[in-house]
Amino acid sequence: MRYLPGQAQQLPGNRSALALYQASHFRFEVEGAVATLTLNRPERKNPLTFDSYAELRDLFRALAYADDVKAVVITGAGENFCSGGDVHDIIGPLTRLDMPGLLAFTRMTGDLVKAMRACPQPVISAVDGICAGAGAILALSSDMRLGTARSKTAFLFTRVGLAGCDMGACALLPRVIGQGRAAELLYTGRSMSGSEAERWGFFNSISEPETLLADAQALAGSLASGPTFAHGMTKKMLQQEWNMGVDEAIEAEAQAQAICMATNDFHRAYHAFVAKQRPVFEGD
Repeated sequence: MRYLPGQAQQLPGNRSALALYQASHFRFEVEGAVATLTLNRPERKNPLTFDSYAELRDLFRALAYADDVKAVVITGAGENFCSGGDVHDIIGPLTRLDMPGLLAFTRMTGDLVKAMRACPQPVISAVDGICAGAGAILALSSDMRLGTARSKTAFLFTRVGLAGCDMGACALLPRVIGQGRAAELLYTGRSMSGSEAERWGFFNSISEPETLLADAQALAGSLASGPTFAHGMTKKMLQQEWNMGVDEAIEAEAQAQAICMATNDFHRAYHAFVAKQRPVFEGD
């Protein structure tokens, strides 16, 4: 069965399944509980188009209701992650749009970031080669990033006459690598090497190019086998607490943890500990 872009197999209880989803503008495969999303235009270094932006946005929105996917890996085909917006399919047409059209586009790209941050699944980017512009934002918007020594990450908006404040970059990047380092990258548009990205905390770790995807999928698999309801709560708190004071955050975490203590996974972990066994989590 083939589902239209942005759709999923509907299940009772406002749930859905995405294992059979066939993407139109990238590859999407589910193995076990891990989905691997591959940007698949290697001859152009995997640039984004209007259509791929929209399908990515709709897919991440659908992931909020998908109970068969517990973690997501984003990668690029060939030896590059993503070169950003396609010069011919996006940049050229943008120069001919009026202000309402431009705002509709920039809001759509921002909606992709919102959807990535709102879906409960941990999202891991496996970054090799070029990771530029909107591609760098995809990596930045992920929960974790694995890179290679030869990767080059650039928030190059200023090099095309635009501000560095694109798709939430000015909010997200300082939180990941710090205000001063983020300012340098966003003002200059220069490339950040793989070793520099790891040293600054942008990459969680560095892999060899030939093992990068497998390493990311292994990490995703370990998360998918964990208490996935609780992982979703952790992700929600990481997002929401940016806008809270410390006292508000402590209260929010008290409520979140109380909810997690009512889950079956919490009870499974206790009984497994008593029995000196490894808990088998089921995400409920």
